[in-house]
Amino acid sequence: MTVLITRDELKTAIEAGTVVVVDTLGGDYYAQQHLPGAIALVESEVATRAADLLPDKDAAIVTYCSNISCGNSEAVARRLTSLGYTAVRKYREGIQDWAEAGLPIESGAAAR
Repeated sequence: MTVLITRDELKTAIEAGTVVVVDTLGGDYYAQQHLPGAIALVESEVATRAADLLPDKDAAIVTYCSNISCGNSEAVARRLTSLGYTAVRKYREGIQDWAEAGLPIESGAAAR
């Protein structure tokens, strides 16, 4: 299982600009709402898009999806780790927890 990060730790890292946040829901879910600065990357696209979206394999990366019951963040984290990414963590509680805490979210489609 991927190492977890708490909401407070993630909030601090986002504010400091020390983490790349990866939304693993993609598509309309991403367009509707995502964490600040998050990039969209779904499991089926990891092999083809990760190198372009995440060129630094040693960068701090955090994956998330909708909530604890969603498996997308774990699946993408595992795929990234298998490709040699060394600092991948998962925000297990997901955007549901983030939004319920009243933290900022963004909307809009991902750039292609």
